[in-house]
Amino acid sequence: MQVTETLSDGLKREFQVTVPASDLEARVAERLGDLKERVRLNGFRPGKVPVAHLKKVYGRAVMAETIEAIIREMNAKIVSDHGLKLAMEPKVTIPNEATEVEKVIGGQSDLAYTLALEVLPKIELADFQGIKLERLVAEVTEAEIGEALGKIAEQNRPFAAKGEGAKVEQGDRVVIDFTGKLDGQPFEGGSGGDVGINVGSGTFIPGFEEQLIGMSAGETRQVKVTFPAGYPAAHLAEKEAEFEVTAKSIEVPTGVTVDDAFAKSLGLESLDKLKEAVKTRLQQEHVVQSRQKLKRRLLDALDGLHQFALPPTLAEEEFKNVWSAVESDLKAQGRTFADEGTTEEKAREEYRAIAERRVRLGLVLAEIGEKNNISVTDDEITRSIVERTRQFPGREQEIWEHYKKNPAAVAGVRAPIFEEKVVDFLIELATVTEKPVSREELYKDDEDSASAA
Repeated sequence: MQVTETLSDGLKREFQVTVPASDLEARVAERLGDLKERVRLNGFRPGKVPVAHLKKVYGRAVMAETIEAIIREMNAKIVSDHGLKLAMEPKVTIPNEATEVEKVIGGQSDLAYTLALEVLPKIELADFQGIKLERLVAEVTEAEIGEALGKIAEQNRPFAAKGEGAKVEQGDRVVIDFTGKLDGQPFEGGSGGDVGINVGSGTFIPGFEEQLIGMSAGETRQVKVTFPAGYPAAHLAEKEAEFEVTAKSIEVPTGVTVDDAFAKSLGLESLDKLKEAVKTRLQQEHVVQSRQKLKRRLLDALDGLHQFALPPTLAEEEFKNVWSAVESDLKAQGRTFADEGTTEEKAREEYRAIAERRVRLGLVLAEIGEKNNISVTDDEITRSIVERTRQFPGREQEIWEHYKKNPAAVAGVRAPIFEEKVVDFLIELATVTEKPVSREELYKDDEDSASAA
């Protein structure tokens, strides 16, 4: 076998690999010898099938399997011998002319192919103890608690029937029956009965609730809407539908007093206990937001401390993912780049920088994790998957099976756990000081929040 390096340019490597036909034939003969003891063919006793006959029957299939196995082995050996870390899956190019392929499979020609690799750069890690960070800390105020209680009261306010002859207004709750059609035909999930809608809540298809305003109890009306581009049921996305809607009853919201009785209606002992629960929730939200700000500052610092060439294909793939999400969001919102105050060219430049930042930080975090033996255990992955299944009541087994059968989905669970563990490790090394701030400052968007996302 002969391996010749034909390209070493930045992070790109190419090798020309040649495997003599004699080596292929030797491997095929070995494989056929194994088959001889196990294969069963009519007219032959077990283990007595001549190898020549086996080659006639299975030769081409065995040669194809052998070629595939040798390519895998050679690729792994090349990577190992040269001490390379791959950024992408290797690209193998073999002769595509039918006659050449036939000669190789027929054992009449050497196997020759080109192996193209894209490798990871060598990363010189910075001194993380020199990183200085501020942890923003905000206390929960009585005003915040009062505001949160007001929102809870709003969400749990009672409704009372409107008087006879009343019509639906913004903020009312209307109970409806509806039947939807696409191109004049009913569709699955398009019908419902005794469905309550808080008009103005935005919980139904955009444009649906507004068309209920002015209806009276017992009235039937045709409501026309267009499903948004990002609608969860993909087969309905961007489709125009018509609903026959009947208003069965109309209710108006009434006032609510936030007192012990209200707290008890929510399952708590008293108003004081409700306030404690609200304060605890707000404190947790502040801690999460503070953590996100601290992490963002840390990633900014890492990005500034590490500059190196990125694997071109890896960076391009990340940009494609980012750009696809950008275009989908704009389409779902019915907006253009002009609406965002930019042009497509400028947006591409901006989001390419974001994609490159993501790749760079991902490689840095991976290098830090490897150098410091940071890993994610199977138990941590399992706990995270269990938490995710709980988000889909009644579908837990289905979600669990999805992760069980999809290694890529499991990798998607592992990645954020690994990232948070590396971030925790770095925060321990960095110099972190606390800075008391107001709630407004804690939740204020940073100018670079888009690039830090």
